[in-house]
Amino acid sequence: MVSKLDLLFGVLITAALMQFQIVFVIGEPQVPCYFIFGDSLVDNGNNNGLVTAAKANYTPYGADFPQGVTGRFTNGLTVADIIGQLLDFPNFIPSYATATNSEINSGVNYGSGGAGIRDETGRNLGDRISLNRQLLRHATIVSRLSNLQRNKTFTNEYIQKCIYIVNMGSNDYINNYLMPNNYPTSTIYTPYQYARVLIQQYSQQLKSLYKLGARKIAVFGLGFIGCTPAEIATFGTNGEPCVESINSATMLFNDRLSPLINDLNNAFFDARFTFINISSISAPQEGVVLPNVPCCQTRSDGQCVPNSVPCSDRTMYTWYDGFHPTEIANRFLASRSYAALSPMDASPYDISHLAQL
Repeated sequence: MVSKLDLLFGVLITAALMQFQIVFVIGEPQVPCYFIFGDSLVDNGNNNGLVTAAKANYTPYGADFPQGVTGRFTNGLTVADIIGQLLDFPNFIPSYATATNSEINSGVNYGSGGAGIRDETGRNLGDRISLNRQLLRHATIVSRLSNLQRNKTFTNEYIQKCIYIVNMGSNDYINNYLMPNNYPTSTIYTPYQYARVLIQQYSQQLKSLYKLGARKIAVFGLGFIGCTPAEIATFGTNGEPCVESINSATMLFNDRLSPLINDLNNAFFDARFTFINISSISAPQEGVVLPNVPCCQTRSDGQCVPNSVPCSDRTMYTWYDGFHPTEIANRFLASRSYAALSPMDASPYDISHLAQL
């Protein structure tokens, strides 16, 4: 019988090592630009200048990244970086914090560690750029593009051809609902009610993204948060491999997210929304599962201890710190998001097909 421990991203040693053998043949990008919304799973430096504990601009983060420490919450590339490579972008998409006028034609990364669907999410960590604030930033980028291209009609047509990914919701549990001493949400809402409230707000935010010109939008579901080393250390598992109550609560969100994507596609005939089902991609497979322990020494909030020495072979670990995957795990997740191996991985399209529409 397969335990929930085997659900930890389903990253197998054999499958993961195969990801490093992908050869990226860079030609013209499959879409003109690529915009990234989300939290620390995609943050590439937007939090570096913020007053917050949620930043990764120190070693041992970036141990395997070509430019070293950048603010990415992993040892190397994020899921968003790898999807960009698979879409044939020759360079990493710049962070909003650093993007120049010459760079924004290829897209912008708005991701922010600690950010959530709800504005208050992550305030226990300090400043962060919520999804609502990321959408406001995107509006300024669209305006900058229009001014640079000097043709509003051209800009509108241009951004409709781009890929947009949105990876939000984890912090609305980790740094909100699961912190009753910091937030009242768990006393106000049952898990069912909270999932419903989150989806209602998320629906309005995704509609706002549509109004800003997005037409090819990949929305990522939540992974098994109850299987992260940090949540296991905090809550315990009562003899189970993972914190089952947390996984049950977050799956209620996923159960509502997939129908929301269908509703959005029905409401906006000229748009293509798709659901990236991380829980399916993380499903158990045959092989040897990578260990469920962090690669780096972690502090109380689950992040790496500054200047600590990480594990020597990062290809043999799923988790870099208490919450964030290693690059090898990110490669597995990104490859399945881009080219689904099962109809359950992405619905109605994987990202490679979304790009072609």
